[in-house]
This record gives sequence, structure tokens and C-alpha cells, in this order.
Amino acid sequence: MTRESRPGMQQARKHTAPLSDAAFTLLVQGVLDYGIFMLDPQGHIISWNAGAQRIKGYNATDILGQHFSVFYPPEDQAAGKPQWELETAVAEGRLEDEGWRVRQDGSRFWANVVITALWDESGVLQGFGKVTRDMSERRAAQNALHERRRLFDHLVQAQEMERRRIAWDVHDDSIQAMVAVGMRLELLADRVPESYSSELRRLDASVAEAISRLRSLTFRLHPPGIDRHGLVEGLSGHLDDVVGSSWGMAHSFKHHLERTPTPETAITIFRIVQEALLNVHKHARASRVDVRVESADDGILTRVVDDGIGAPMAKDGARDHFGIIEMRERAETAGGWWSMHSRPGEGTKVEFWVPNPLPLPASEAVPPKDAP
Repeated sequence: MTRESRPGMQQARKHTAPLSDAAFTLLVQGVLDYGIFMLDPQGHIISWNAGAQRIKGYNATDILGQHFSVFYPPEDQAAGKPQWELETAVAEGRLEDEGWRVRQDGSRFWANVVITALWDESGVLQGFGKVTRDMSERRAAQNALHERRRLFDHLVQAQEMERRRIAWDVHDDSIQAMVAVGMRLELLADRVPESYSSELRRLDASVAEAISRLRSLTFRLHPPGIDRHGLVEGLSGHLDDVVGSSWGMAHSFKHHLERTPTPETAITIFRIVQEALLNVHKHARASRVDVRVESADDGILTRVVDDGIGAPMAKDGARDHFGIIEMRERAETAGGWWSMHSRPGEGTKVEFWVPNPLPLPASEAVPPKDAP
């Protein structure tokens, strides 16, 4: 098929003036954001534009005639990657790749490369068109995001490990000691005169109440389910066991997740919802609370809505205020946002979003600093 017989070509010419070869060459030569050049059928460089010089560092006089494999790291040259890319472009018409390339000064940069096989009207291979874009800034931004995510995951894991340790210590030490005290008080109450036994039984009741509060604390520190079953079952169980059974509050839970969140993201969401529900219980005077978790904008959007009095939460002191700060800081540390809307008589809505990114592919790992 000739250029003139291609579908739509003749119609397009009625509306656009043809671009002369000289103008087209001027356009290609003047592009700075892309390295655009041609290779002969064997892979030798036969043209060079200003963008290629800016990206790779070579002047035209230095690079014309050389084989394009000089742009590849030694390990890729040894593996035959340049030749494989040309063969793939011939077989499939084009090839697109991202990977490390080498400038004239030996420094590496992350490049997006497109190689297109060029054929004449007789079907004879005339060479290749090669377009290169320097993606180093995008790569650096991805690595910075990846490092931030790694540090965030480490922080979440460290916090959960410390919470688990404290919960175990409270359960195995403090609670068990207080249970023993309560048993002794019961025994003493049965053996002493009635004038003393009533006081001992009141002390026993106080100890039992303290034990109950400590058990509630250990549950909040490390609730069962989130580690073993993930976010959806963890939240569902928490709502049923705590909000429904313990607090006697009506509730609903809706969820629509396109993919399972990472453990660290799941823990972050769970902890924020847990704190929001605790605030509802302590301050909202609500009869119902609704929780919704759904995928949105490459992350997870969560809402906790109650039908309470709508007074601002954390009104009763610094400790409660710290709970709101903690919710916001958890969401923002994860790279997301947090907000709370409340009006008297209209209830309160806590809403937050955290990203749920996929890990970077292993092939995009940063090369060692001592790499050539």
C-alpha cells in the first residue's frame, strides 16, 4: 500500500498542507525533549537530533557511524539485549522498553525507548527509527515514593509490634496479678466478720472493674482478626463484637475493594476507624454508626458516619484531642488525607483516604552507587 492509497490520506490532504521534507527534518532536529535518530539495518547510527545530544551527551560527529549498543550498560551488552531489541522490532514492527542507558560520560539514566522497523515499498528493511526519552526525574520521584512507603510500612510494623508487646505485658502481668488479688479478696470476705466483708466485697468489685477496663485496653491495643483475616473481616468483627455487642449500638458496614490492601494499609485504616468509633461512643450520643470502605483514586476511601448530636468530637480534654490528631497524622503519614464534618443535630462524618499502591517491580531497582 502506497502513502497516497492509505485510508483517509487523500481526504486529510484536502484540509492540511503537506509538510516538506526540509520542514520535517527541521522539526525532528529541533526537538529537545526526545532523542530521535535513525539506525541502519545493522544498528549503526546514521542520524542524530538535538534532543539525542542533550540526553546522551554525544555530538553528531562523535556518534554517527557507531553502533547503538554503546548506549547500553555492560551487563545488557553482554546479554545481547541491543541485538534482541532489533530482532524484536523486525518481528513485531516496533519495540518499547524502559531500562538503564549510559551517557557519553558513563553516567546512567532511566530511559523509555521505542524502536520502529522501517521498510521500503518493496518490503526491504531500510533501518530503524529510535526515540528515547529521559525518564530519570519520574524514576527519582517513584523511588522517593517507594522509599517513603517502605519507611511508612516499617513504622506501622514497629508500632503494631510495640502495641502487641504492651498488650501481652498487661495481660500476662497486670491483669493476672489483679485477678489473684480479686480471688484473695473473695476468700477474705468469706472469713472476716460481716462489718469488714462488705468493704472487702466493694474492693473486689473495684478490682473486677479495673480488670475489665484493662482487658478492653488490651483488645484496643491488639484486636484479634486484623492480622489473620485482613481489613474487611477485621472491621466487620470489630463492629459486631465492640460496637454491637459491647456498646449496644446499631451499625452497618459496606465495602467495595478492587484489590486487597497491603497489611500496613489495612492496619492504618483499621486504627483510624477504631479511634473514630471510640469517639462516637464517648461523645456523639449516637444510636447508630455506619462505616463504608471503598476503592477510589488508586487508594481506599473510608467514611464513618453517626447520627449523634453533632457536637465537635474531642471537646472534653487533651486526651480526646490527641485522638483526633492521631487519626489525621496516621492518614497523612500514609500519604493520604483526613477530615471531619460535624454540625449540631446532624451527626458527625469522619472521612479519610489513603493510597494503596502496588510495589515497584524488581526490574526497576536502583542500581548500586558504584555502578559504572
